Amino acid sequence: MKSILKTLGIGLVAVSGLAISNVTVAADGGALYTQKLCNTCHGADAKTPIQPIYPKLAGQNAEYLIAQIKDIKDKKRANGLTGTMVPFTMSLTEDDIKAISEWIAAQ
Repeated sequence: MKSILKTLGIGLVAVSGLAISNVTVAADGGALYTQKLCNTCHGADAKTPIQPIYPKLAGQNAEYLIAQIKDIKDKKRANGLTGTMVPFTMSLTEDDIKAISEWIAAQ
């Protein structure tokens, strides 16, 4: 009986470990915003850009922001200063774009 319980316990621990290792942690949009240098032009809070010509992003609709970032990354937008943003967007994954956009929208 002890042997069976011990085996079940070990199996449960092993399965729990596998389940935990497969958990995907949601990206921290605020941290990504800083890591990807968005704050360099748009300000730390996305409300205070360093130049008046840069847009205030805070409070924009997340879906709108996602579409804009994707269009800039895919070079579908070439107006204004979007050309300077292309290099910053190239390393962004779909999850990064979503997390950053949701963080900006919540500001």
